[in-house]
This record gives sequence, C-alpha cells and structure tokens, in this order.
Amino acid sequence: MVESKSSKPEANKENADPAKEMEVDEEEEEDETAPSKVFTIEILRVIKDLQLQHGLRHGDYQRYRGYCSRRVKRLRKTLNLPQGDKRHFKKRDVTLANLERENSDERFIHIPLMLAERAWAYAMQLRQESNTEPRKRFHLVGKMRKATVYALQLQELCNSEYCDARTKLEAEAYSAWIHGSLHFELSLWKQAAENLKKAQMIYENLAQALPEEEQAVYKAKVDELTPSLRYCAYNVGEKGAINLLEMRGQGMMDNLSALVAQTKTESMEAFQTTEWRGRKVTVRPEKVRLFLLSIQDLANSIEKAKDYPAKIELLENVLLDCKDAISAIKDEIKQDPKLRSSSDSGTMTATQYLLTYLSYTRLKLTLERNLFMVAQGKLSLDDPNAPEKVQIEGKKTKPQDLSRLYEIILQNVTEMQQLPGMESDAQYQAEIENLALSFKSFRCYYIAITLVALKRWRDAVAMYERSTKYASQATASKKSVCADFDLQDELKRLVQTIEGCKFSAHANSVLEEDTTEESVLYGKSTKSSKPLFERLSVYKE
Repeated sequence: MVESKSSKPEANKENADPAKEMEVDEEEEEDETAPSKVFTIEILRVIKDLQLQHGLRHGDYQRYRGYCSRRVKRLRKTLNLPQGDKRHFKKRDVTLANLERENSDERFIHIPLMLAERAWAYAMQLRQESNTEPRKRFHLVGKMRKATVYALQLQELCNSEYCDARTKLEAEAYSAWIHGSLHFELSLWKQAAENLKKAQMIYENLAQALPEEEQAVYKAKVDELTPSLRYCAYNVGEKGAINLLEMRGQGMMDNLSALVAQTKTESMEAFQTTEWRGRKVTVRPEKVRLFLLSIQDLANSIEKAKDYPAKIELLENVLLDCKDAISAIKDEIKQDPKLRSSSDSGTMTATQYLLTYLSYTRLKLTLERNLFMVAQGKLSLDDPNAPEKVQIEGKKTKPQDLSRLYEIILQNVTEMQQLPGMESDAQYQAEIENLALSFKSFRCYYIAITLVALKRWRDAVAMYERSTKYASQATASKKSVCADFDLQDELKRLVQTIEGCKFSAHANSVLEEDTTEESVLYGKSTKSSKPLFERLSVYKE
C-alpha cells in the first residue's frame, strides 16, 4: 500500500507539462536575480550636511570624529549588527548578504561611510596637530590608509545591483577622493592627481546630470579639488600636467559615461523640468507636475470650446488647479528649513522661482478669463461707434461695465509687476509696462463712450485723446511686446476707430456751444416772470 501511494506523485511528475515547468523555473530565477530594493544614497550631500552640523563649520575635526563614532554605534544597534558583546570583540563588516535580505535597509551602507569619515576626520585632526608635533604625521598616514579601506568597502557595496547609477558614481568619486588625499599626504603626486582628477570629473558630470537645485554641492566640491590638482600638476611637471588634462579621454570615461547617462535618465523620470524666461526649474510636488502637464494642451481646449461661457468655465477650472499647485509649493517651502532661510536671506532658490512662475501663470490665466468676459460683453454692447448696428436681444452691456473689467485687468497687471524675483528683470518689466499701456488705452476708450452717452462731449474728446496716446506708446516699442498677449493689431484698429469718434464728439461739442450761445442771446436760458403787458416791447423770433 505504501509503495502504491508513493508511486502516484512520481507518475504525476512524469505526466506534468514540461513547458509549464520551464515557465515556473524562469519565474523562480527572475525572483532570485531581481533585487528586492534599489537604494539611492546621496553620499556627498549626506556627509556635507553632517560635517556642517557637527563641527566642521568651525574646523573642529575632533567633534566630528566623536559624532561619527556615536553614529556608527547607533546604526549597529538599530540594524542588529553588533561586534561581539561587552567582554568579547568579534569583527562584523557590512557585506552584500546584509543587502540581500528582504528587510534590508540602506543604513547598512551608512556604516562603512561613517567609518571612513571617522578615520578621515581623525587624520585631519592629526594634520592640524602635526604642525607642532611632526611624529603625528605617521599616525595621520595610518588613519588615511584605514579611511581608504572603508572607502573601498563602501564602493564594493554600492557597485552591487542593490544601488542605482547615481549611488555608484557617488561611491566611486568618494573612494577616488579619499585615495587621492592619501597619495597627496604621501607626496605621490601622479597617483594623487589621477585620483583627484577622477573624483572631480565624476562630480562635474553628476552636476550636469542632476536638477539645478542639487548642483550646488557638487560644483562646490569641484572648486574645492582645483587647488590640490594645481599643486599636483606643479609637482608632476608641465608635461605631466598636460597629460592630466587629457584624462578626459575614453580610457577613464568609458564606464563613467554609461553611469552618467543612466543617472540623467533616472533624474528625468523622477522629476519633470520646466523652463521659464531662460531658466530651467525642477518640478518636485506631484500636484504641480500634474498641473503643468494639464495646461500643455490648454490652448487647443480653449479653441474647441463652442462659446465664450464655455471658455470662461474651462479657465476657471484650470485656475482652481493652479491655486492647489501654488499651495503645494508653499507647503514645501514651509516644511523645508533651508528654503525658509533662503527666502529670509533674499536669495532666489529654484523652488521659489517655480512659485513665482506659478503665480505668473495664475495671473495670466486670470487675464485670459477676463478678456473673454470682455469679448462676451462686446457682443451685447450698444456701441454708438460701431459701423453696423446689430439688433441685441436680452440684457445690453453698458460701456461702464467693460471699463470696470479693464480696471480689474490692470490690477492683475500690477500684481504681475510685483512678482518676487522679477523686479530686476528689465525685459520682463518692460513687457508688463507695455501690457499695462495697452489695457489703459482700451479702458479710456470705454470711459469715453460712457461720457458720449452722457453728452459730456469735451470730457469724451479728452479721453479719446488719452486712449490714442496710450495706444501709440504701446505700439511704438515692438521689442517690449508681451509674447503671451500680443495686442498690436487690436490697438491699431482702436486708433483708427478713435479718429472718427473724436471728430464726432468734437463736432457735437461745438454744436452744443452754439446752441447755448443762441439760447442766451434770445433769452431762452431764463424765463421772465414779468407779465405780458410789461414786456410788449421785447421781440422774439
């Protein structure tokens, strides 16, 4: 009985479909080879922030070294990676096995980084003390050698499949810098120059591949390495210095170029960049990214809208999304202390520039909506200057309604002029000033029409002249025309319309004066209270 039972599963295995077995094996292999997590560690930014927070702002290497020791102790305790107990020491380095676990943590990679930083900080402390005690240079070199060991350990971990291209580049640059610093202390100028140049090249390429707001720390590191490279080139000799400049060749950059390209791709996938007035800005918040994507085809959507109310409704919905995007940017600035401090100091960061761009977009959309409201009002306007009289059904629009709309538009233009960060942009200010002149011209025209309806001819002529003056100023400077609102053709038509209207108002003014004089001459201005028999000698036509 036992044998028969055991033979059944064997028979089932023999009858199993081999294609299905191959698919299962392939899936298992993919699960085994695919990494559970891919870590991104900004090594240079991490160590720069820690150095500034823990002593190196004032050159206190001993304080920073103590912090690194405490940090390593906390990491080992948190990650359950102790080196023995209180009585017995058992060395335990971080290996790839720690990264392969399902519950792996990127802080495992921080342990060799902090160990390398601790050894480097100790070496820099000894360098300060070696000015008075030359024997400490031997200790310094020993600590630098230990730092290179930990840097290689860090590079080995980061070169695995569990780290992305940016982390690999950062680890390679950090290791090259530590090795270059060791060779610099040992006066091995050629090796020092090769390693320092390699680190500088990687940081330069990273700065080009990353968004603008993340480039500053890498550019600062490139500038920091330049004096050491010059000193190495001086000691190597002029010919050797020329060879160092040729290290940008394919020999060294073959592997780096692929990693830099991958980093660029990952950066573009992670963040969207937008450009405004010649400056590229990285878009981080999801709401802002979605809003900028939604307005890319806004012009086509407006054209497809059947009438002005539909266009106005569409713009109002977009304005609500724009306000949400602005709120998301403001929340990010409030949460980030660095952005708050930079706004207090007056410097314009990329995030604040993005906020200015969104504020400009909101005002621009508001202007477009108000202009559509003006266009809608013109359809039912009883304009005495219109060449063809149109029968209007329903409620008529008054000229003062349109002049009030243009007053609101001018308030929006004033807000555009006062946007933070744009005060020093002369071209931008000239464009907005030109836009203000254009809208002032239209406002004066509709005020003049209102005065014509009230038969205030002289005032109407004055407003027509002022409207012509503003329109002439706006059309005179073609270089200052705002690209988003090109009103040149409308202004030219307005000037032509005003020419006829002005003469008509002036003629009515003259006629009114003549009528008044005649009234005064023939006594029509006042009624006499005398009875008829007392004024029989007075003759009237």
